[in-house]
Amino acid sequence: QVRLVESGGGLVQPGGSLRLSCAASARIFSVNAMGWYRQAPGKQRELVAAITNSGRTNYADSVKGRFTISRDNAKNTVYLQMNSLKPEDTAVYYCNANLLCTIVSVTPICNDYWGQGTQVTVSS
Repeated sequence: QVRLVESGGGLVQPGGSLRLSCAASARIFSVNAMGWYRQAPGKQRELVAAITNSGRTNYADSVKGRFTISRDNAKNTVYLQMNSLKPEDTAVYYCNANLLCTIVSVTPICNDYWGQGTQVTVSS
């Protein structure tokens, strides 16, 4: 069973920065892409940023130029650096792994996984 463990959320003033981390609990054989989603109260969950296994990135228009997604394959970790935060960035942020494969008794087992979510609040 793979768990994605998120950290780095919190309360920050407008214009401030936070760095979210998402670490996979198991050794990854392969993963198609990893990303960050967010869900604000009363709104649908939306994609914030994603990075493929080849390093290609994709961002929501609302965060382009302010957020940066990166990954450290050796640490099985993906990061989201968030700068110039705005009150509208307030949400629960979720880490996602798309087609993450681990080896179980020489057999690759592939699934999609979600983290438990971390709260980001931008307020003065």
